[in-house]
Amino acid sequence: MNTELLGVLAIFLLSVLLAIPLGRYVARVYLGTPTLLDPVMGPLEKLLFQISRIDAHRDMDWKEQLKAMLSINLIWFLITMAVLMNMSWLPLKPDGNPSMSADLAFNTAISFVVNCNLQHYSGESGLSYLGQLMLMFLQFVSAAIGMAAAVIVFNSLRDQQSTGLGNFWNYFTKSITRILLPVSVLGAIIFTFQGMPVTLEGKDTMVSLQGDTVQVSRGPVAPFVAIKHLGTNGGGFFGANSAHPLENINYLTNELQLLLQFLIPLAMVFAMGYFVKKRKFALMIFGVMTLGFLILVIPNIYTEMQGNPAISQMGIDQSLGAMEGKEVRNGAASSGYWSILTTVISTGSVNAMHDSTMPLSGMNELLAMMVNGFFGGCGVGILNIYIYIIIAVFISGLMVGRTPEFMGKKVEAREVKIAMLTALLSPLLIMGGTALAAWMVVNNPDLPWLNNPSFHGFSEMLYEMTSANANNGSGFEGLGDNNPFWNISTGIVLLFGRFIPIIGPVAIAGLLAGKKFIPESAGTLKTDTLTFGAMIFSVIVILTALSYFPALTLGPLAEYFTM
Repeated sequence: MNTELLGVLAIFLLSVLLAIPLGRYVARVYLGTPTLLDPVMGPLEKLLFQISRIDAHRDMDWKEQLKAMLSINLIWFLITMAVLMNMSWLPLKPDGNPSMSADLAFNTAISFVVNCNLQHYSGESGLSYLGQLMLMFLQFVSAAIGMAAAVIVFNSLRDQQSTGLGNFWNYFTKSITRILLPVSVLGAIIFTFQGMPVTLEGKDTMVSLQGDTVQVSRGPVAPFVAIKHLGTNGGGFFGANSAHPLENINYLTNELQLLLQFLIPLAMVFAMGYFVKKRKFALMIFGVMTLGFLILVIPNIYTEMQGNPAISQMGIDQSLGAMEGKEVRNGAASSGYWSILTTVISTGSVNAMHDSTMPLSGMNELLAMMVNGFFGGCGVGILNIYIYIIIAVFISGLMVGRTPEFMGKKVEAREVKIAMLTALLSPLLIMGGTALAAWMVVNNPDLPWLNNPSFHGFSEMLYEMTSANANNGSGFEGLGDNNPFWNISTGIVLLFGRFIPIIGPVAIAGLLAGKKFIPESAGTLKTDTLTFGAMIFSVIVILTALSYFPALTLGPLAEYFTM
């Protein structure tokens, strides 16, 4: 057990240490300063812009940025729907997997377009290789969308007055060519050498250890796994995700996947400090996020290592921890760490079944997605914490009797209204969606989706809606979710849960950027201090507690107290 804990601590520290230089590099990429990849990627980017007739140097205001982002996402959605609904006759289908139904294709296309990767199908049987490759493409571009949106907000934090916030297409393209593609290629090479499949051939016939002849699914797994984690996507090539032995070979691949999914969310925080030349402010944000992360992850590791008390009462040895739904090669400590890391940063991949974690662990996984601001996904973690910052600035201004200011710009009614509406949308989608699902079950008792009708069954429905809203994608897999109700309802939640938290911060950034810059004075609220960090954290805690505590008492807390 001590060795497992050391492994968790080592991978956390390594993630932070690597994210600092990566953050500096990311800032240089978006600022347009020279980098090592310029000779390789510069001509490629120039060619792409020439073909598409895009002026990558033209400043765009916040409305133009959003128009570009939403229009390209609509095109990707339509193309993906067409591919998923016609896989049965399109190429790259060596195993003969069928096409998706309209409602499942609707859910899957939206899910991967919005960087959620909620999966109501099993990859090895539900997709052709063309379908898998289409989704792999979306894992690149959806991550780049979030990163580009974050840089738009970065531009609004600089000491200047301007309606221009950079160029969306420039930030989007460079996110792929300079960051996502190089790192994911390196990760895919390592995964390949560890034994992950990389092939377009179909199932292979193998003889198991007990002598059975079995058909083993394979495909272009290694590159899929690399970008699924680096881009905080999380969708599994196989149904069991990173609990599958071909998607997560050994302890080394397990640790590398943990590292990859944490790198960019961490790096974007440091990149913000380098980009706007306010490193102290970035360190304060890093402190707030890290505190929230540790408050959630430490109890999860401890709880999962202690084992299940109900099983202990049966006289069964629990020295390895609560191992139901976990892989021995990963262990309880690493699985507990993964369960919070993947929900805090909205990756959604799993190396153990969250449905089998202890009730309080499940509650922490839910809280990580409900807050959705402790690091978060690629770029969108910055956007989510930005909303909390605006609210904290407003409250702080009221407390001292001054007009709220942030980074030299007055925060007025319009910005606060947008921030509050964005913050209140999540509770509406999560609890409204869960209430609708509960109503459906009560009024249609023969519905086949709920295997656990008690407190845990409520948690399964709450988790599904929370995961969709947070663009996470993990699930309590006791829920039978491949049916029209869940496919359509979560698809709608996915759309609003992705784009409103992007539209809101970008709109606020655009409004603030156009205001006159006010130099710092003796009465200016300092936003890079420990005190303001405590204020942000308090706002997060209060909003989360007020919004979600009643729902949590009906699910994981009730289950815990009845064990």
